[in-house]
Amino acid sequence: MEMPKKKQVLLFHSVESEDLARKVAAQSEFIQLQSINWRSFDDGFPNLFINNAQDIRGEHVAFLASFSSPSVIFEQLSIIFALPRLFVASFTLVLPFFPTGSFERMEEEGDVATAFTMARILSNIPISRGGPTSLVIYDIHALQERFYFGDHVLPCFESGVPLLKQRLHQLPDADKIVVAFPDDGAHKRFHKQLDHFPMVVCTKVREGEKRIVRLKEGNCAGCHVVIVDDLVQSGGTLIECQKVLAAHGATKVSAYVTHGVFPKRTWERFLHKQDEDSEKAFAYFWITDSCPLTVKAISNRAPFEVLSLAGSISDALQI
Repeated sequence: MEMPKKKQVLLFHSVESEDLARKVAAQSEFIQLQSINWRSFDDGFPNLFINNAQDIRGEHVAFLASFSSPSVIFEQLSIIFALPRLFVASFTLVLPFFPTGSFERMEEEGDVATAFTMARILSNIPISRGGPTSLVIYDIHALQERFYFGDHVLPCFESGVPLLKQRLHQLPDADKIVVAFPDDGAHKRFHKQLDHFPMVVCTKVREGEKRIVRLKEGNCAGCHVVIVDDLVQSGGTLIECQKVLAAHGATKVSAYVTHGVFPKRTWERFLHKQDEDSEKAFAYFWITDSCPLTVKAISNRAPFEVLSLAGSISDALQI
């Protein structure tokens, strides 16, 4: 059977995503980087220009976004809404980290589910000549969020976990790996992708005014335990899990999250310190490059190691 012909993709990107975009383009001769002039007027509002706009007519076009803060979202949305209207053959939006994904539900009247708001905004991206926009997102916080999107976009949910599996098999103690989940939600989200590893599950229980992390099930004694979750903010839960796992006999504890958000430089609490007890430190802390500002901040700082999404994004652009 003849292999389908690969399509040539013109890849635009946000300012923050330039390094990742270059890595994606380096993965395939069928991906060509394009440029945008990201300027601002004196009042701070964006003054944008898509270079060679006429040359992209009839071409397959993609945009690599990074919604790292509300201040950069509007300028990127302006480009995202403009590109499909330039008579392109198809349009793909790659948003590795869907930033409002953890705000997906209401617990009381008055709560605003901003995950739904963001999904509604993206659902109104204009249809290109090739049809609805393809929207590529990695390890969205809750899979049911796919139903927040309207018919003008086709959500394609990818995962960074295969990168972790590949890295774990390269470790010298690969036969001693146990995967841990910080809560039942993470277990439900990822256990099928990691079912060939032994597993332990932690849980949070309330004791008075505090929520305490406990080991719910599984055995980690004598093993290198890797905590797996979709994202990290302050990292408090991961640190509490590490203490519990070490107390139950884990020889080493590492962590993997697809999205290293780390607001207010909270990644600093995980850095290896010379006077720190090795039992309290994480052996490895793997993240992907879905959050470019974090990647720059933790570069060459132990225990952090970046697993790049570039190859996976390159493949997704051929879907």
